[in-house]
Amino acid sequence: MYDEIITATDAFCLRHLDEEYAALCAKLSAKLARKRPSPLVRGDRRIWAAGIIYAIGRVNFLADPNQEPHMRTDTMADLLGVKQTTMANKGRLIMDTLNIGLMDPEFSRREIIDNNPMTWLLEVDGLIVDARNLPEPLQVEAWRCGLIPYVPAQAATSRASTPSE
Repeated sequence: MYDEIITATDAFCLRHLDEEYAALCAKLSAKLARKRPSPLVRGDRRIWAAGIIYAIGRVNFLADPNQEPHMRTDTMADLLGVKQTTMANKGRLIMDTLNIGLMDPEFSRREIIDNNPMTWLLEVDGLIVDARNLPEPLQVEAWRCGLIPYVPAQAATSRASTPSE
């Protein structure tokens, strides 16, 4: 079941979107597969794949023409061979089940994360600070604690998504 869904999301994303969308869809699929009981065991695999792509697209504003890549939901449904309402309903169910919101850092593209100030706000000694302005050792510690998605000081020099250890 999981492999069929990943095959479908990868094929769609690599053909119509990009590798980053494919990786985020795989991450979301894995999270759904680990949930007990996994909702993926019931229902049409195509609909699950479409719902996963829809959910990741929604988190990242895929339907917004100012985004690159972008795609309207009706076009996505046509390309996936499913009804738009069915795809959207499954996507919303996925988002509700896993408590995923718009711009959720766990399922956001790098560009969305970089431009979302809420991702970087931390409380340090009672003050709200932007983690991107902290010294690198504190950024590394915040990353290790899961408070920020990557270490900005290291990404600025290497564009790496994780700090070197």
